Amino acid sequence: MPFFGIVTNVMMLNSISILSSIFQVAAQCIARETKQFIVPPIISLVLIVSGYVLFILSYLLLKEDRGMNVWIGLAIVGTIFVSLNWWENYSTLFNNRFLNSISEDIARSRNVVSILSSLVRILVTAAVVGAYVPLSGRVWSSVTSVPGDVGLVILILVAIQIVSSALCHWFVVVACKMHVMRRSFLLPMYLASLGVLAAFVAPVIIFFQNSSDPRGANYTITEYCHDITYGRGLSSDTVWFERLVRDITHTLCPQDMTDLTEMGLLGGSALCWWLGWILCTMYIWFLQLQRIERTQNLFVRRMYEGAFLEQSMLLNTRFEIQRKKKWVYLCATMWHENNDEMMKMIISMFRLDKYRPRNESNDDVSFESHIYFDDAFKDVNGTVQQMFTNDDPICTKLTRILHTPYGGRLEYTLPYGNLLMVHFKDKLLIRHKKRWSQIMYLYYILGWRLTRKYFKKFDQGNGTDTLPSAVMLLIDRLKRYPRVAAACGRIHPTGTGPMVWYQKFEYAVGHWLQKTAEHVFGSVLCSPGCFSLFRGAALMDDNVMKRYTTKATEASHYIQYDQGEDRWLCTLLLQQGWRVEYNAASDAYTNAPQDFKEFYNQRRRWGPSTMANTIDLLGSGSLTSQRNSSISKPFILYQILSMAASILGPATICLMISGIHGNLSVRVPPVVYLLVCFKLKSDTQIAIAAVMSVLYAFLMIGTALSIVGAMVEQQTIWTPSGLFLISLVLLNIITAAFHPKEFHLVVYGLLYFISIPSGYLLLTIYSMVNMNNVSWGTRETGVQVAAPPTKAITQRILQAKCCKFLCWDSGKVADQNGQVPETVVLANEPKVNPNLTSEDNNRYLHFECLECLYDLLSLGVLQGEEDFWRKLQKLYLEPLAEDKEKQKKITNDLKELRNKATFSFFICNAMWLVATFTLQAIGSSVTIRIPKSNLNLTQTKEYLFIDPVGLMFLLGFASLLLIQFFAMFYHRIYTLIHFVAFVNTESKSARRQPDDDMQVN
Repeated sequence: MPFFGIVTNVMMLNSISILSSIFQVAAQCIARETKQFIVPPIISLVLIVSGYVLFILSYLLLKEDRGMNVWIGLAIVGTIFVSLNWWENYSTLFNNRFLNSISEDIARSRNVVSILSSLVRILVTAAVVGAYVPLSGRVWSSVTSVPGDVGLVILILVAIQIVSSALCHWFVVVACKMHVMRRSFLLPMYLASLGVLAAFVAPVIIFFQNSSDPRGANYTITEYCHDITYGRGLSSDTVWFERLVRDITHTLCPQDMTDLTEMGLLGGSALCWWLGWILCTMYIWFLQLQRIERTQNLFVRRMYEGAFLEQSMLLNTRFEIQRKKKWVYLCATMWHENNDEMMKMIISMFRLDKYRPRNESNDDVSFESHIYFDDAFKDVNGTVQQMFTNDDPICTKLTRILHTPYGGRLEYTLPYGNLLMVHFKDKLLIRHKKRWSQIMYLYYILGWRLTRKYFKKFDQGNGTDTLPSAVMLLIDRLKRYPRVAAACGRIHPTGTGPMVWYQKFEYAVGHWLQKTAEHVFGSVLCSPGCFSLFRGAALMDDNVMKRYTTKATEASHYIQYDQGEDRWLCTLLLQQGWRVEYNAASDAYTNAPQDFKEFYNQRRRWGPSTMANTIDLLGSGSLTSQRNSSISKPFILYQILSMAASILGPATICLMISGIHGNLSVRVPPVVYLLVCFKLKSDTQIAIAAVMSVLYAFLMIGTALSIVGAMVEQQTIWTPSGLFLISLVLLNIITAAFHPKEFHLVVYGLLYFISIPSGYLLLTIYSMVNMNNVSWGTRETGVQVAAPPTKAITQRILQAKCCKFLCWDSGKVADQNGQVPETVVLANEPKVNPNLTSEDNNRYLHFECLECLYDLLSLGVLQGEEDFWRKLQKLYLEPLAEDKEKQKKITNDLKELRNKATFSFFICNAMWLVATFTLQAIGSSVTIRIPKSNLNLTQTKEYLFIDPVGLMFLLGFASLLLIQFFAMFYHRIYTLIHFVAFVNTESKSARRQPDDDMQVN
């Protein structure tokens, strides 16, 4: 390359696409399908070869310099050898078993291969340079004796090349993930060669014009080249840019720029190579990308070539990206939900039905919905009949009503063709409660309805409202990353009142900082059941679903298995080597507890189960980190520090309040509350906690004002408490600023701050003391109704305008309020199943009547499915027999576990308090002395004294917050990339909320 001009060197790099053109033509000729893209590579091949011919003519024949033979031959052969660099991409054009096996072996050991190949390149380059210097008659001093300023320029250029290449590669990947490949990847790459050429030639022309002005119009570019070559008439006192331009001009001087024939051949070869390169990579223009496409799915090799970056990026792009259609099963469990909660969930399913109609040729995803009613045959469940009313906007086609071994099932076809199944569970036939409902639908979907290997399961909890875009964003995460077992979205609590306001900010901080830190540095530990997407293959993996069906036989099982089933399922997935992710752009809205009692009971379940699952994960941390690439040893350490901060939270709050006010009496109420919780009933404990929460809220206001007053009095903010308060406020405000749509939630931050003692002190005590209470705590009783649910279901369905058929005989039936609604009278008597008892037949009676009404006569499901349910019931879902002796033993074991856990918790906090008090009592001899500075950062003669334990805890807590903040910033960048990709790929009509005709009355 030193023997050719800058134009030739820049444009010759485009000729390395010659092998790609040859193999594309060969593959199209061998393939049997229509050869629609064979013309561009053929023209590309012709143009590249033509460029070689013009290149030979311009340098060899016109100048008759036979010494250029070697260099021209080396240049052409070198471009062909460089083109072999992307043989893996070329091999994908042919279905060759040998090449495919080699590519698979290299892919499995890509990092090692990249390291070895880089070392080989370094050695080969060194060998070539070592051989070239003596063979060319040069001495090594001519190579090593570089002036200092020239060496600095070389280092700067190398640094610019490295940094710019890395940034260009990253932005190319981002552009492809954001689905702006054509305008942000292809066009810039195509124009890069011309841009570089213009950047080199334009300064030469400008300098020539400046030099020709004093010499007159007869001064030609050829004379200018002679002056540059021999240094005539040039000033030696020049800046580095002028010397750089002279070097560029010197490379152009061998060409006679006044000879139009030579310039035409040179420009023609450059144009042929450039056009040939464009046509060779024209297939990328029509490449069908998916959102947030993985880099390894887009490019064959992870590495890029910095010397010819644009050519390597395009030639490394795959010829085809595989796309597979996915099935998503939306599953929701219900128990004692009210009408508003059910309508939110139903409307979400109808949105998805309209968003991805079944009757259209969607090649990405298809949906099927399932709703599971727990205890649907109990009189106390007043929710089922509310689901089907005249005013509900869900009128659709009921296709079948079936008896099932677990109760009954309604099958609907939604307006846009997707299927909805409503399952009614009878607790006399199948095990009830949420975890067993999850096991029921997981085995039904994964073990019966599906025969494919990869699939998705969307879990939607009680009263969750979602948009189709939120579901699609979660699907993207699982489609792109095969080892992602689950993905969860941003949960927004809904409702009114101070408790909901508190939870709004609590959820916000938890998602902004904690979820993002887990996602970035390791894996999310809990994918909440109210809005999550699970991969079926992960759920059916070894030791996941099988262990998830384990019955609770020990006291700790009731805490870990049944009180936090979502977190336990994620723990099993993590221990098996899978990953759980969080997508901040996927929003879901769920009903939150609106009164103090319901909130405390909910957190009474969540707190101990979270701690139990975290301890389980940390206990197997070494084995999990070996099996799971997302769980590293530093991430385990991060979780240990977070766990320690949670355990020591109550004592830390006591220290903070007492340290500010200097009154030891504020430490007494928590101890008193701990003692009375062992004696009083749960409702009384919550009532006392509510009163104490109000008193502590006033105390927290006083604490904040005391910190501000101390800073004003001392004329400094450089105190531990002052810095901590200011940093915490600034951190939350800056974090909220990165979430513009949620910035208004900072208003609730004040309520969250004054409620810290209630949420982290009193609630912790209540949760630990009531750990033996394994009841659900919320929705324990449903809405009371006068009529049995099955009868109400019959009346509601028969009254629905969308469910009337001409085959019915009209009549009048009185409802539970004495009114006479219009309904139908059965033409046939209900059938009795001989395999059931009289009691069970009564529970099935109304389903039999509905089958007669709708002329969908079916005494039950198909024999194969019935056998499946019978076997599943026998293995996992048989109703648990009531054993009073066993229940008594479990009750005693739970109390014993509660006592041990509470004692350990109390001892840890007591030791922390005693250590801090002791160090404070000893005085300045064991404290750390820090010079005090005023607001102008000028040191005063005073000092601040901090005990080392408190400083260590403060620094640890601050470090955790900083780690979470940087993780949030990193996560926001990729959330933005994903959101832009979604906006660019989904049409406006599809993104518009499709619920205009489904307003809840």
